[in-house]
Amino acid sequence: MPRLTLSVRNVDDARTRDALERVVRTASLVDGQPPFSDQSLIDVASGARTLILAVEPQDPPVDPDDFAVVGAAIVGHGELEFVVEPEWRGHGYGRAALRGVLANCPPQVRIWAHGDHPASRVLAQEFGFSPIRTLLQLRLTKAPASRARSATAGHADVTVGTFRPGVDEQEWLEVNALAFADHPEQGRMTLDDLRAREAESWFDADDFLLARGSDGDLLGFIWLKVEDTVGEVYAVGVHPAASGRGLGRLLMEAGLSRLRDRRVEAVTLYVEADNLPAVSLYRSLGFTDHTIDVQYARTDA
Repeated sequence: MPRLTLSVRNVDDARTRDALERVVRTASLVDGQPPFSDQSLIDVASGARTLILAVEPQDPPVDPDDFAVVGAAIVGHGELEFVVEPEWRGHGYGRAALRGVLANCPPQVRIWAHGDHPASRVLAQEFGFSPIRTLLQLRLTKAPASRARSATAGHADVTVGTFRPGVDEQEWLEVNALAFADHPEQGRMTLDDLRAREAESWFDADDFLLARGSDGDLLGFIWLKVEDTVGEVYAVGVHPAASGRGLGRLLMEAGLSRLRDRRVEAVTLYVEADNLPAVSLYRSLGFTDHTIDVQYARTDA
């Protein structure tokens, strides 16, 4: 096998940033989903997580920056996400790179396999990892007829409006933390995380819907992300004090109505496989299985 080098890189460097974006773009096209979560990419940009590139130096080494990117890993917060550039797959690079990365990670590190590909399962077993968490990606390709108006009629004391940047951040963060108190990623979102997402090219305040009670208090929300022809239910949450009132369905139907207005061709969302009430709601709205993400941990850690 040709030489392989693991190199810690800073995305402030233009060549590194371009290389990472190219790997993400290519892997997303081939695999049907991104190899890294939005939070991981945001953390890499802020320095909260570490980016490692697996590179093959070119021969002869005329320029130390002359290299081919074989893969990339993002490490931080006890998690590892890793991808091999599609054209380099099937030659042992993934196994070699993962061995090097894991040698510098704590034993308790958890690995995300986005897509649950057979090769990921083989590598996980080989390195002593077992699945501990399953995240379903569900997809809706033909949205049902809009029922948002009738659902709202059953909640006369609830109004649905749009998020106001610069005004609603703190209140939303408080409700989000309560709604996702047991969620390891969404529940720990900070103001900096929220503002980083507001700065993304895909962010549109009109795609961020808030449900308020007659007293003006925030009861729940649905946050949508539209890229190209695909709309994602980025997050949907209900204040625990307002649970059991059908607000989840109300918000989902309001969100689907908004996505119909955006003329998306498909709607996608992620949900924990063991969140049976949420899975049942989404399936009742027409969502079906698309892909699976699996998180692994060492059995002897």
